[in-house]
Amino acid sequence: MLQFDPDREPVTPKDAATVAVVRETPLGVEVFCVQRHTRSGFLGGAVVFPGGKVDATDRSEHWQDLTTDLTARARSFAEDESTARSFAVAALRELLEEAAILAVEGADLDAEQTAELRRELSEPAAGEPQAHAFAALLRARGLKADTRRLEPLAHWITPIAESRRYDTRFYILPLPGRQQGAHDQHETTASFWATPRDVLGRWERGEIFLAPPTSRTLQILLPASDIESAIAIARAQTLEPVCPFFTLDGDQAVLALPGDPLHPRPTPAPEDPDAPTRFVLLDGRFVGRRAV
Repeated sequence: MLQFDPDREPVTPKDAATVAVVRETPLGVEVFCVQRHTRSGFLGGAVVFPGGKVDATDRSEHWQDLTTDLTARARSFAEDESTARSFAVAALRELLEEAAILAVEGADLDAEQTAELRRELSEPAAGEPQAHAFAALLRARGLKADTRRLEPLAHWITPIAESRRYDTRFYILPLPGRQQGAHDQHETTASFWATPRDVLGRWERGEIFLAPPTSRTLQILLPASDIESAIAIARAQTLEPVCPFFTLDGDQAVLALPGDPLHPRPTPAPEDPDAPTRFVLLDGRFVGRRAV
């Protein structure tokens, strides 16, 4: 699932984006989760939020006409607006591919329509390269991807001890209109809606596997009682990149976060007393702890 080697030669992380889609229910705020295929090369079988790598076509300047304006926080994810937009485009493209969810400006799509859009995205028209299918799909339907609705939440970078590394921007997105979400039976083999507390409970009981960025995101969203408070929580988070450092504390495998004494980056520990400074491997799970 995760294969850390402290002696591994570092590889350059690939840009990626992921989206925690949330909705309000009588039980509280729920988040949409998908389970990665067990044969996936990275985090196979893990429960994650929909997302994936930034494609070269996500960086095209043509997206200026096919997207809404980014928020100031979303623009801060990169040094230039074009790069920041590419993260948001990748987030929505991967969300459609893996979850049949798409935020568009001025249209109330339902589950049947997004399922059809996903089918067309996976089977582009004759003569249309797969790489350009998302932009072509939106242009043909007269749709504009609503990147403005993506609320930045966090920025995680895979530890250098991993062979597959990603520089990932995390967003939160309120579920658009009448959409429902559905896994794609290819990259993702199962999906479900649940409160952050319920997902964490399944993880604590060993029923599912969560990577540290996913479990931490769910913990951050625990206090959310509605969409408004979930967005407020996201806006209160730092967007400074978090790159855990794999090391040993005695015989204990540890992923130290910036601010932990075991992390080589000399930054202060989080002021939030509930925020972990490290993840400790216990019974096959990396569990958040604060250094003592």
